[in-house]
Amino acid sequence: MANVNGGRSRALVQLSAMPHLKKLRQVEPLAKLWDRKAQKCGLRHTIFSVNGDNYTGDWLDNKKHGKGTQTWKTHGAIYDGDWKYGKRDGYGIYSKLLSAPYEYSREYSGEWRNDKKHGLGTYFYTDSASYEGEWREDQRSGWGRMYYDNGDIYEGEWLKDKQHGQGMLRLSNGNRYEGNWKYGKKNGNGKFFYLDKGQLYEGFWVDGVAKCGTVTDFGREEAPKPTVHPIPKVLLLDVQSVLMETQSAHHSE
Repeated sequence: MANVNGGRSRALVQLSAMPHLKKLRQVEPLAKLWDRKAQKCGLRHTIFSVNGDNYTGDWLDNKKHGKGTQTWKTHGAIYDGDWKYGKRDGYGIYSKLLSAPYEYSREYSGEWRNDKKHGLGTYFYTDSASYEGEWREDQRSGWGRMYYDNGDIYEGEWLKDKQHGQGMLRLSNGNRYEGNWKYGKKNGNGKFFYLDKGQLYEGFWVDGVAKCGTVTDFGREEAPKPTVHPIPKVLLLDVQSVLMETQSAHHSE
């Protein structure tokens, strides 16, 4: 019985004397470690590209997402605003570099979608020419007002960068056209106010050319350069029938 107990004691001593086995820590491969550290997420400092471009702002899953500023070295341009999954999306300002170093001229300020001008925004073509209104996929579409270099102003509807729908063109001399437009030209019913002469043309237009209508005196007393004689009255029994018949002829062509 003593020998048995003694053997058991020796067995316990031998088990307790065995070294403790430590679990080996798994080492992450360097390639995966570098890739994980390179994943950009959250706010970071300026990131430079090989071509000289740089970006400062928010990231999400290695893409520009949130608020940020992008500078393009080749184009000499800078964008400051909202980003979504690597594209300009939301509100932002796009500016171009001037001849003077580090001086930028604002070119567009407004809404973006999928890296294109989309929504409400203002575009500055020159110091005296600009457009403010609606955009759709980088083109003027919807309602908008355009200021031209020569002083003319158009206010109305647009479609794919052209006047299309109802609109008014006010010329620099004060004369104006109110009526229908189609693909950048006067088309359909419209009125042209010759305020410098004190006359009004009201009729039908085809591709920017007045085809049929009536001319009457309008504000002749206040006109700076009125005609020598007032316009005589039209003696047709039914003026509207004549105009409608002429319009139908042009539609059938």
